[in-house]
Amino acid sequence: MLTVHHLNESRSQRILWLLEELGLPYELKIYQRDAQTRLAPPELKAVSPLGKSPVITDGDATIIETGAIIDYIIRHHGGGRMQPDMATPDYDSYVQWLHYGEGSAMLPLMLRLYVGRLKDAGAPLEPRISSETANHLSFIEGHLTGTQFFVGDSLTGADVQMSFVAEVARAQGALPSYPNFNAWLDRIHARPAWIRAIEKGGAYALGR
Repeated sequence: MLTVHHLNESRSQRILWLLEELGLPYELKIYQRDAQTRLAPPELKAVSPLGKSPVITDGDATIIETGAIIDYIIRHHGGGRMQPDMATPDYDSYVQWLHYGEGSAMLPLMLRLYVGRLKDAGAPLEPRISSETANHLSFIEGHLTGTQFFVGDSLTGADVQMSFVAEVARAQGALPSYPNFNAWLDRIHARPAWIRAIEKGGAYALGR
């Protein structure tokens, strides 16, 4: 059986949502952040040397990195669901969004999180961070014009990957300026599988 090593208020919430959408059985092991540092507990290093979440185990396999985990679960356990046919152009778009979510879109959002802790010392970086954040959110906003999902006409792993980008952007107060992306996240939050995942994974406010 799949085991999800889940850190509260983290990227691993996406994996619970994916499993709930697919209706797959899984074991859930929950780890709590340190209340002061907000870092993962050292127990996660017993699962993966990086001590980061998400990480899943499936028999003898240990998989890290959200995009790789989404791909693994869908290919090995999805039964053809939640990804486009590999012979279609939609599949290439799907792979692009799987990489883009963490490879590009999250960078300015994470920089804002860390630089914000520097207070006045981080002020010189704020214009560039704001510019890059707007660049990426505008790109996503345009893509979602006239469509309900990131790829094709149904939910895929691309939507699962992009959900954390939306969550962090909303936590930082940026998402209301992008109505398509904002409405997309509202639709995600209304899905029964998302609600079940939150009930199992715990409160999800990203430290707000």
